Amino acid sequence: MKIVSRIKLPIETEMELFEKKFSASMSSKVSLLNRITHYVVNRKGKQMRPMFVFLIAKMTGNGEVNERTYRGASVIELIHTATLVHDDVVDDSNRRRGFFSINALWKNKIAVLVGDYLLSKGLLLSIDNDDFDLLKIISVAVREMSEGELLQIEKARRLDITEEIYFEIIRQKTATLIAACCAMGARSVMAPDSEVEKMRKFGELIGIAFQIKDDLFDYGNERIGKPTGIDIKEQKMTLPLIYALNNSSSEEKKWLINSVKNHNKDKQRVKEVITFVKNNGGLDYAVTTMKEYQQQALQLLETYPASPYKESLELMVNYVIDRKK
Repeated sequence: MKIVSRIKLPIETEMELFEKKFSASMSSKVSLLNRITHYVVNRKGKQMRPMFVFLIAKMTGNGEVNERTYRGASVIELIHTATLVHDDVVDDSNRRRGFFSINALWKNKIAVLVGDYLLSKGLLLSIDNDDFDLLKIISVAVREMSEGELLQIEKARRLDITEEIYFEIIRQKTATLIAACCAMGARSVMAPDSEVEKMRKFGELIGIAFQIKDDLFDYGNERIGKPTGIDIKEQKMTLPLIYALNNSSSEEKKWLINSVKNHNKDKQRVKEVITFVKNNGGLDYAVTTMKEYQQQALQLLETYPASPYKESLELMVNYVIDRKK
């Protein structure tokens, strides 16, 4: 059985019902919108985010979920989908999960409006049901994600990212949404504040490990086999590169920054940068750091009794580290 199917096993029934509720939460009187949202629903990814919501809810709620849990998962997925639609416009990207993106099929104007529509649907789903505690969790996440994106853009221009700023960017950009999923799961079953915070922290730690793993893919992996160097071409500062920069001579530093800034389209130069980062311990450092976050996340689960939900969450933490793409 595939790892994702094993993770999903204890929440299979909930996930099936969730898909129906999620589709219903997108419906509109405008047929164009319905065509587009139908396209979105049928091209879903692994659905890791709602899985986090349901697994955490069941682990902290004695194996039970309720309507709030379904609404919480739907809000997360609506907002997440809205951010992806807007991201594709911002990045001028024509593909998403192997399919054409909305902006490629229906142009930017419609894509922006669809993103706004999904965002408002998410907010109203919470407001209409007086889920203000759930709304607060997702609203904070959206604010942080926007700040993280803008902080990255600001820093990328000057390439002066320290490790501290790097972690702040990925915490906001990537980890915040996974943290919100975990907090949402616990809050939906009325877990106490201390437990909601503990689960939020759990999600944040996984989110950071997830992003470091993504950084490592730029330097090659088992499935792709060869380094991609895409992050270098886009002038994105990844943890292996930051480590290599901070642990090189001033001459090497100049060469590295010049390479990333002015020669990022030169394939040979990008290859040289990748080799330099590898030889200067950048990858080893990133792997060690990623595993530290993984262990911290697993430690937060130790206080819970054995259950299929806890087991799936442990599998999920390890999957984040071991995935091949």
